[in-house]
Amino acid sequence: MGPAVTERGPLDLTVGAIPFYFGSMGAEHLYLKRRAQRTGAPAPTDYERRDTLASLAMGVGSLLVPMALDKLLAPVTPGRGRYGKALVATTLGAAAATTVADLLVQRDRYEAPEPDRPPASRRGRRRAAAVARRVVSSTAVTTIAAGITAGATTWASRTAVQRLWDRRPGGRDLGTGALTVGGAILAWDAIYYWNHRLMHESRLMWAIHVVHHSSERYNLSTALRQPVADAFGMFIPVGALALLGFRPELIETARGVNLLYQFWIHTDAIGKLGPLEEVLNTPSHHRAHHGSNGQYLDRNHGSILIIWDRLFGTFAREDEPVRYGLTKNIGTFNPAHIATHEHLDILRDVAAAPDWSDRLGFVFRGPGWAYARHAERHEDQPLAGVS
Repeated sequence: MGPAVTERGPLDLTVGAIPFYFGSMGAEHLYLKRRAQRTGAPAPTDYERRDTLASLAMGVGSLLVPMALDKLLAPVTPGRGRYGKALVATTLGAAAATTVADLLVQRDRYEAPEPDRPPASRRGRRRAAAVARRVVSSTAVTTIAAGITAGATTWASRTAVQRLWDRRPGGRDLGTGALTVGGAILAWDAIYYWNHRLMHESRLMWAIHVVHHSSERYNLSTALRQPVADAFGMFIPVGALALLGFRPELIETARGVNLLYQFWIHTDAIGKLGPLEEVLNTPSHHRAHHGSNGQYLDRNHGSILIIWDRLFGTFAREDEPVRYGLTKNIGTFNPAHIATHEHLDILRDVAAAPDWSDRLGFVFRGPGWAYARHAERHEDQPLAGVS
């Protein structure tokens, strides 16, 4: 068995499966509609027109937006684009300006008045601090936005599958036999677990992934509600598989198999699957993953196999009824808002943060820490908090 390959390259299994997606969604919709008529009770797993359209729009966006972003970001990618050095210089310059402004604000805030200092000098310091306060939020946001863009694009270009394949040690090639195909799928599944877990444990990554959790409903259409901003994330590279000798087209096939598997587990129409629950990621396990209940938060990150969660302490069974969505739902069906709301919140938090510790925390620490810290600062300084 080998990867599905055409003369133009590997066949994208997920695109080829589009008729299956719509056919199975239609069948699920009919089943859920009849179940609701039979029980007389609507459920959060039922289809709702606006929610389904939003999910489908995000699915289309996940195919089109990355292609546009790749073209837009290529010129500013360090080491690749003609403006890469300018992006790095912008990051460093904005960081320096932010640090100087921080020092001026802190000096004005914490230093005791000096009665011997001339009034003109004291007024000058106050004016400098006032200017610094106005400047620092803009320069801090510029630093973070430019820095993340520079770091993410550099990381993506340096860890691309083809690049690492061309640099694999000893020209290792594992071929396309059945064991190699199985090994690629297994290895992809392991990397997926850690990337998925990272997307729940770092707010920068959560801002990308939150799109998929934004619906308060749960059915097969939810599987198509995919992120569009992967270009701004830093992932454990699947290109590492190329260094091991897995061919790029085989890695692409492993990706397709992984994504196809994930589609069918986004349903309430399938109950628990007995002994398979101990090994595979099932609809039951994934329903728990999409729950905003406290016991389900940041659990069941696996794709095909659930054994990674069992091994690394992130497993939870579906016990109590699942409450779908976010701990604080965004209440919109607007695809643009769904795609960008967490990124915008991060930038607002960075703009309002008093120092680099908080700024970097709002970006890289866990979403839970960021929300708690934001609430804490909002209580202490209600007029300076983020909206």
